[in-house]
Amino acid sequence: MEGAVGPDTPVEIDDALLQIDAERAAELLTYLATYDLVFPGPARRDRAHARRAAERVVRLLGYEAAWYTNIIDLSPGARAWNPITRHTFDGVVAGTGAAFTVVLLQVGED
Repeated sequence: MEGAVGPDTPVEIDDALLQIDAERAAELLTYLATYDLVFPGPARRDRAHARRAAERVVRLLGYEAAWYTNIIDLSPGARAWNPITRHTFDGVVAGTGAAFTVVLLQVGED
């Protein structure tokens, strides 16, 4: 996309990510699986189902998993994140542990 900005290198992507704990990872996985970053409003997926799936992923990766996100704040009126793509909106949660890596990435344009 011409004129789009975002990280160009793995180092820049790494700089955009924040380490989080497993509970925050489950919260953000649930959010990204349920809601739209571009058009907040009613859930697009069943939130309870998304939460169960997120908790299962967190359990499968194990206690020692490392979790990362670019999301700083998704509270009403204060949605903020560090870009990791060249899309207008992006949210990522990534975890690695138990010999597996899981990534949930939502991108969007308005």
